[in-house]
Amino acid sequence: MIKTEKYQLLLSQTKSLIEGETDAVSVMANVAAAIHEAMGFFWTGFYLVKDGELRLGPFQGPVACMHIGYGKGVCGTAWKQRQTIVVPDVENFPGHIACSSLSRSEIVVPVFADNGDVAAVLDIDSRELSTFDDTDKIFLEKICQHISYLF
Repeated sequence: MIKTEKYQLLLSQTKSLIEGETDAVSVMANVAAAIHEAMGFFWTGFYLVKDGELRLGPFQGPVACMHIGYGKGVCGTAWKQRQTIVVPDVENFPGHIACSSLSRSEIVVPVFADNGDVAAVLDIDSRELSTFDDTDKIFLEKICQHISYLF
Protein backbone atom coordinates (compact mmCIF):
# COMPACT_ATOMS: atom_id res chain seq x y z
CA MET A 1 0.00 0.00 0.00
CA ILE A 2 1.40 3.42 -0.91
CA LYS A 3 1.73 6.18 1.67
CA THR A 4 -1.33 8.13 0.46
CA GLU A 5 -3.53 5.04 0.70
CA LYS A 6 -2.23 4.28 4.21
CA TYR A 7 -3.04 7.82 5.30
CA GLN A 8 -6.51 7.77 3.72
CA LEU A 9 -7.31 4.60 5.65
CA LEU A 10 -5.74 6.03 8.82
CA LEU A 11 -7.77 9.24 8.49
CA SER A 12 -10.97 7.24 8.19
CA GLN A 13 -10.01 5.04 11.15
CA THR A 14 -9.12 7.94 13.42
CA LYS A 15 -12.40 9.71 12.61
CA SER A 16 -14.33 6.60 13.65
CA LEU A 17 -12.11 6.03 16.67
CA ILE A 18 -12.67 9.47 18.18
CA GLU A 19 -16.28 10.11 17.18
CA GLY A 20 -18.27 11.10 20.25
CA GLU A 21 -15.26 10.91 22.58
CA THR A 22 -14.62 13.82 24.94
CA ASP A 23 -11.54 12.85 26.97
CA ALA A 24 -8.49 14.50 25.40
CA VAL A 25 -5.91 12.14 26.90
CA SER A 26 -7.80 9.03 25.78
CA VAL A 27 -8.26 10.39 22.27
CA MET A 28 -4.62 11.46 21.93
CA ALA A 29 -3.46 8.06 23.24
CA ASN A 30 -5.47 6.17 20.65
CA VAL A 31 -4.62 8.56 17.82
CA ALA A 32 -0.90 8.29 18.61
CA ALA A 33 -1.18 4.50 18.72
CA ALA A 34 -3.12 4.38 15.44
CA ILE A 35 -0.58 6.57 13.60
CA HIS A 36 2.37 4.71 15.09
CA GLU A 37 0.99 1.29 14.21
CA ALA A 38 -0.21 2.19 10.71
CA MET A 39 2.90 4.06 9.62
CA GLY A 40 5.65 2.30 11.59
CA PHE A 41 7.34 5.44 12.88
CA PHE A 42 10.05 5.42 15.57
CA TRP A 43 8.24 7.78 17.98
CA THR A 44 4.72 9.20 17.77
CA GLY A 45 3.13 11.37 20.40
CA PHE A 46 1.68 14.57 21.69
CA TYR A 47 3.04 17.40 23.78
CA LEU A 48 0.47 19.61 25.52
CA VAL A 49 0.83 23.33 26.17
CA LYS A 50 0.71 23.76 29.94
CA ASP A 51 2.07 26.50 32.19
CA GLY A 52 4.09 28.13 29.41
CA GLU A 53 5.83 25.00 28.15
CA LEU A 54 5.15 21.81 26.23
CA ARG A 55 4.62 18.81 28.48
CA LEU A 56 4.81 15.21 27.40
CA GLY A 57 1.44 13.67 26.66
CA PRO A 58 0.31 10.31 25.28
CA PHE A 59 2.87 8.65 23.00
CA GLN A 60 4.17 5.44 21.47
CA GLY A 61 7.88 4.65 21.42
CA PRO A 62 10.87 4.96 23.74
CA VAL A 63 11.05 7.38 26.66
CA ALA A 64 10.98 11.06 25.71
CA CYS A 65 11.73 14.55 26.91
CA MET A 66 9.11 15.66 29.42
CA HIS A 67 9.44 19.47 29.15
CA ILE A 68 10.11 21.59 26.06
CA GLY A 69 10.29 25.38 26.14
CA TYR A 70 8.51 27.81 23.85
CA GLY A 71 10.57 28.19 20.67
CA LYS A 72 12.97 25.40 21.69
CA GLY A 73 13.71 22.43 19.45
CA VAL A 74 11.40 21.40 16.62
CA CYS A 75 8.34 21.08 18.87
CA GLY A 76 8.77 24.46 20.55
CA THR A 77 9.48 26.09 17.19
CA ALA A 78 6.31 24.64 15.63
CA TRP A 79 4.39 25.99 18.64
CA LYS A 80 5.97 29.44 18.30
CA GLN A 81 5.58 29.63 14.50
CA ARG A 82 2.09 28.10 14.64
CA GLN A 83 2.83 25.87 11.68
CA THR A 84 3.92 22.37 10.74
CA ILE A 85 7.66 21.85 10.55
CA VAL A 86 9.25 19.07 8.51
CA VAL A 87 12.89 18.34 9.31
CA PRO A 88 14.66 16.01 6.83
CA ASP A 89 17.78 15.73 9.04
CA VAL A 90 17.53 16.67 12.72
CA GLU A 91 21.31 17.17 12.87
CA ASN A 92 20.83 20.23 10.66
CA PHE A 93 18.05 21.83 12.74
CA PRO A 94 19.48 24.59 14.96
CA GLY A 95 18.70 23.86 18.59
CA HIS A 96 17.33 20.37 17.97
CA ILE A 97 16.57 18.60 21.25
CA ALA A 98 17.86 15.04 21.02
CA CYS A 99 15.56 12.92 23.16
CA SER A 100 17.00 9.91 21.31
CA SER A 101 20.14 9.69 19.21
CA LEU A 102 18.26 7.23 16.97
CA SER A 103 15.93 9.95 15.67
CA ARG A 104 17.05 11.16 12.24
CA SER A 105 14.08 13.09 10.80
CA GLU A 106 11.00 14.68 12.34
CA ILE A 107 7.64 16.31 11.69
CA VAL A 108 5.74 18.42 14.21
CA VAL A 109 2.13 19.51 13.65
CA PRO A 110 0.34 22.05 15.88
CA VAL A 111 -3.11 21.27 17.28
CA PHE A 112 -5.19 24.44 17.58
CA ALA A 113 -7.82 25.12 20.25
CA ASP A 114 -11.16 26.71 19.41
CA ASN A 115 -9.75 30.13 20.38
CA GLY A 116 -6.91 29.78 17.84
CA ASP A 117 -4.14 29.13 20.36
CA VAL A 118 -1.84 26.15 19.96
CA ALA A 119 -3.05 23.63 22.56
CA ALA A 120 -0.71 20.76 21.69
CA VAL A 121 1.68 19.48 19.06
CA LEU A 122 1.87 16.10 17.37
CA ASP A 123 5.51 15.06 17.19
CA ILE A 124 6.70 12.17 15.03
CA ASP A 125 10.27 10.94 14.67
CA SER A 126 11.81 8.51 12.20
CA ARG A 127 15.04 6.53 12.31
CA GLU A 128 15.56 7.34 8.63
CA LEU A 129 16.58 10.62 6.99
CA SER A 130 14.02 12.53 4.91
CA THR A 131 11.07 10.37 5.94
CA PHE A 132 8.47 13.13 5.93
CA ASP A 133 7.08 15.07 2.98
CA ASP A 134 4.00 17.02 1.91
CA THR A 135 1.84 13.88 2.02
CA ASP A 136 2.64 13.42 5.73
CA LYS A 137 2.08 17.13 6.35
CA ILE A 138 -1.33 17.19 4.65
CA PHE A 139 -2.73 14.08 6.31
CA LEU A 140 -1.28 14.69 9.78
CA GLU A 141 -2.69 18.23 9.72
CA LYS A 142 -6.11 16.77 8.90
CA ILE A 143 -5.85 14.34 11.81
CA CYS A 144 -4.87 17.18 14.14
CA GLN A 145 -7.83 19.23 12.89
CA HIS A 146 -10.11 16.34 13.79
CA ILE A 147 -8.95 16.32 17.41
CA SER A 148 -8.92 20.09 17.88
CA TYR A 149 -12.51 19.98 19.20
CA LEU A 150 -11.06 18.58 22.45
CA PHE A 151 -9.39 21.90 23.24
